[in-house]
Amino acid sequence: MARFPNLKTKPASPAVSRRQILIGGGAAVGLAVGWAVWPRSYGPNVNVAPDERLFNAWLKIATSGRITVIVPQCEMGQGVTTLLPQIIADELGADWRSIAVEPAPVSPLYANRLVIDEQAAQITPRGSVPAEVNDARRGILGEVAVRDAAMLTMASSSVRAFEQSCLDAAAAARMLLCDVAAERWNVAAEECRTDAGFVVHGNQRLRFGTLAADAANLSPPATLIYRLPESDALYGREAPRLDIPAKLDGSANFAGDIRLPDMAFAAIRHGPHGDTRLKSMTKAAAEQIVDVIQIVEHPRWVAVLADSWWSANRALDAIKPVFETRGPRVRSKAIASDLRSAAQRGTGVRMQQAGSVEAAIARQRMKLAEYTVDPALHVAIETRTATARVQDGKVQLWVATQAPGHCRQTVADTLGLGIDDVTIFQSFAGGSFGSRLDHDVAVEAAIIARAAQRPVQLTYSRAEDTMRDLPRAPAAGRMVATLNTAGTIDAWIARIAVPAAAHQLAARLDGQSAHDAARASDGQSEAAAVAPARPPYNIPHFAVDHVAVDSALPAGRWRGNADSYCCFFTESFVDELAHEAGLDPLSYRMSMLAGDAALARCLAMVGVSGSWQGGANGASQGLAIHSMRGSHIALLADARMSAKGLQVRRLTAVVDAGRLVNPDVARQQIEGGLIFGLAGAIGATTEYRDGLATRLRMRDLKLPRLAQTPEIVIEFIDSERDPGGIGELGVPVVAPALANALFSATGVRHRNLPFRIGRTA
Repeated sequence: MARFPNLKTKPASPAVSRRQILIGGGAAVGLAVGWAVWPRSYGPNVNVAPDERLFNAWLKIATSGRITVIVPQCEMGQGVTTLLPQIIADELGADWRSIAVEPAPVSPLYANRLVIDEQAAQITPRGSVPAEVNDARRGILGEVAVRDAAMLTMASSSVRAFEQSCLDAAAAARMLLCDVAAERWNVAAEECRTDAGFVVHGNQRLRFGTLAADAANLSPPATLIYRLPESDALYGREAPRLDIPAKLDGSANFAGDIRLPDMAFAAIRHGPHGDTRLKSMTKAAAEQIVDVIQIVEHPRWVAVLADSWWSANRALDAIKPVFETRGPRVRSKAIASDLRSAAQRGTGVRMQQAGSVEAAIARQRMKLAEYTVDPALHVAIETRTATARVQDGKVQLWVATQAPGHCRQTVADTLGLGIDDVTIFQSFAGGSFGSRLDHDVAVEAAIIARAAQRPVQLTYSRAEDTMRDLPRAPAAGRMVATLNTAGTIDAWIARIAVPAAAHQLAARLDGQSAHDAARASDGQSEAAAVAPARPPYNIPHFAVDHVAVDSALPAGRWRGNADSYCCFFTESFVDELAHEAGLDPLSYRMSMLAGDAALARCLAMVGVSGSWQGGANGASQGLAIHSMRGSHIALLADARMSAKGLQVRRLTAVVDAGRLVNPDVARQQIEGGLIFGLAGAIGATTEYRDGLATRLRMRDLKLPRLAQTPEIVIEFIDSERDPGGIGELGVPVVAPALANALFSATGVRHRNLPFRIGRTA
């Protein structure tokens, strides 16, 4: 047991500035004044072919019977171009084979209000400001999100945000089709139903395509009547993914697949992270490369255009650009030292609290543990790519972006154009994990295309993509707890030192550079950085503090985000407490989950499915549980050390994610999250020296290979509650479950991510 640490903590509620109050209160006045000039409604801006009829912003039907679903979310491999169409097809009564998908144009109709609402608490917890301020801020942010077309693919929100919109759109179209068919048959519309792309009444059947022209001209129904569940419903079935055939035959369009007349290929070179400027280069050396067309200079980067990307990249090597950095430079050792110092001695802002935590801890001796996580890279298979054409004062961009509205606005602002002068064509993304929320590559491609006066395709090299990656923020956690006489937890304090990554993302979405956004966030506290650190257990006295730290390394959003490090701190520490109390880690957790039936059920089931051996030394098993985005997961990991290093033999997960639109896609997402979490536990990071990443290629990042991939067993709990988020759910639990398994196998605690195999805690 450790002595009580001398922790600096501000009052339980963070100080709320006048400016923050104005965000929620005074802005309402501005909203009221400006309401007269704000649009009241928005019409669809979807392109319609001669043989198609547009029913609403979500679907159109061709005379051939083809049904095209408009998907506003970026397809990054998560299956959104299957899930949303599957919801619509089921409610419409369509034949799955007739469904096509089209990316949505930028429009207020597709604003992700759910994400905006959830992110609204990133500055201060909602409990720290008056209810009327929260309500006003929520309403204002929602309206601003719609007006500004805040189309955001993030936070596992696609189904959660748009299921109801899809249901409403399909129900309205189905009712209109039935109205037209009923009129032709001279029967009541209520007697008609839809099945496999037909409107049916007794033995009479009419195809959707033959009814579409008349149905689309009718006014939408005032009251929607939803389709009754069918025994062969599409919702809940493992319907084939719609994006896979195109990806297999090569017809799917990624940004790097675009080919335009007279297009040049560009490679780019940036300087180190920080306040960096281009200083010099040897331009004459590029003349030795036959295919080189032009060099484009920018204060922060230099690009070379050529007839092939290979030649452009070779020319960059030849000209040897030199950059100079003013002010602090990013160094991993300094980051780690600052984080540990902040967690131990920094002044924290109390974000969450229950009971009298300080008084409870002062009554008895404590257990203390410190954990750290390094920056985590995204390492998407496709490096950042954008194709741009600037012509007659207008910009066309082909790019994979998780924030097309913000991307369009930033490009327009940078080039001094109107927002309507920029058109975004959404492409598939070859992975993202949060990295496509940033749009530097689109802005740079537009600048280069305007300078070259010809279409340009800009592609980052793998080394450049790693160098400019905005990783998940590094963090340090200082965990303190006391146990009662029964061995369960009486008091708990989580102090987490981490930069304000949510502030940084918000600033970058509004057009600030990564460096400027990081500087603006220095010293900022935010609820989002530590919200997932609230323990899921019944603990009478607990507190969560955010210790704001400055970091010269800009931070990005990463799959799992703050949940990834908060879960590692929480589930590793509770395992240590179970061993301190001499109790079985599964039973120990279960005894404190009386108020969380969903997590308790997942935990109980994973113990059975994974053949839990009671936490005995040498069993090589570890547990972790977590809830996020309305979903719950329990993971049992079987891992041990061998002569070849870490061997993860099996991962068993039990998941409660509410209704599953497509169980196969849900399984893919959990499996992918578990493998992604494994990568974060053993690698996917780099050290930084003078602002430069030291590991630039995938082979250097210690990513798990296929031969190292464990057996994965996933069990879903049947549920009829609303769908929860699932895209990130598998990531946070892997690292703590593995750490706990390694302790069982070796008796050594691993308190740093990625694991330092071969070193003690």
